[in-house]
Amino acid sequence: MSSSAAYSCSKRFSGYPCCHRQWRHPGHCRFVHGYSRSFTFWFRARALDGCGFVVDFSSLRPLEARLAAQFDHTFLVNADDPLLDQWRHLHAEGALDLRVMDNVGMEASAALVWQWANELLQDREGGRACCWKAEARENDRNGACFEATPDWFTTP
Repeated sequence: MSSSAAYSCSKRFSGYPCCHRQWRHPGHCRFVHGYSRSFTFWFRARALDGCGFVVDFSSLRPLEARLAAQFDHTFLVNADDPLLDQWRHLHAEGALDLRVMDNVGMEASAALVWQWANELLQDREGGRACCWKAEARENDRNGACFEATPDWFTTP
């Protein structure tokens, strides 16, 4: 096998109903609206683990839990939303489960979950495997990807 060869696999997590708004958008995206988000991760390794896997999917439970904590029945709002104080008040009143993010869009969400996946893999795999691509989807028609190889990923 050549030194640039690698194995890959993917894992999809779905069923995270949440809502958000893009307050700067001049159109309808400025209103609170919701989707059932899903996330797909692509993993790469130059060598398989002892079980013959790129990534043992059962080892991704902490990532799945983090996705659920952030996106399952939550309201996502940008940190610079001019209504942030009102959203925080509604959260305190129990009307919504607020998550404040730098950017609630699919592109930024894909980058965020890519980072989470690689934090988990760097700790667990010690450079053997990485997430090289993450996709965040708001529905079947709309999604965005973030793609990068972490600096720490072992190179031959």
